[in-house]
Amino acid sequence: MRVLAVIPAYNEEESIVPTMEEFLETDTGCDYVIINDGSSDATESICRQHGYNVISHPTNLGLTAGFQTGVKYALANDYDAVIQFDSDGQHVPSYIRPMAEKMERDGADIVIGSRFVKRKKSFSARMIGSRLITASIKLTTGKTITDPTSGMRLFNRAMMEEFARRFDFGPEPDSVAYLMRKGAKVSEVQVRMRDRTAGESYLNFAKSISYMARVVTSILIAQWVR
Repeated sequence: MRVLAVIPAYNEEESIVPTMEEFLETDTGCDYVIINDGSSDATESICRQHGYNVISHPTNLGLTAGFQTGVKYALANDYDAVIQFDSDGQHVPSYIRPMAEKMERDGADIVIGSRFVKRKKSFSARMIGSRLITASIKLTTGKTITDPTSGMRLFNRAMMEEFARRFDFGPEPDSVAYLMRKGAKVSEVQVRMRDRTAGESYLNFAKSISYMARVVTSILIAQWVR
């Protein structure tokens, strides 16, 4: 199975090199493409200087467009699956191979790198929101996803084609829930994730609450009229 890591990057000049050094030193069994999403800092020039495989958007278009660009690149180059991989150092590349093996072994359409297959969630505000999303997915699909907000997701070719052709399809929990309702099989693999060491997350506390509310509303209401 040929796997491509799609690595969206927006203003990650401090983290892109250590992220890529670790990725390239790890036996992931996959290729990669960095999607520089209109960064206003030196992200693109750093990628060019290091000879990284990078595609740049002229302006910032957001995660959905960045991921879709990577998926279209993967389809054009005949990859069998894509994995969403963060450029900020939070994702650990050594888990990519086990996730790909899980996809082949289970015949899964989606494999999620989950922090909570074998561990319990805390009761922080963010984890309470994650519990609400898990409950919403359970209510609408009958299936349990332990870590619905994990950004480390592996999609097979059938799922890639869905993301490539639909403008309203982002790599988010509500899209995963929609695909599950349509018959997609989802598996999870226990992973470890790190805290961001450089740069700044776009999700502060207020935005995190808003994000959780939007996702739950989408799963319970909006996806039914998609």
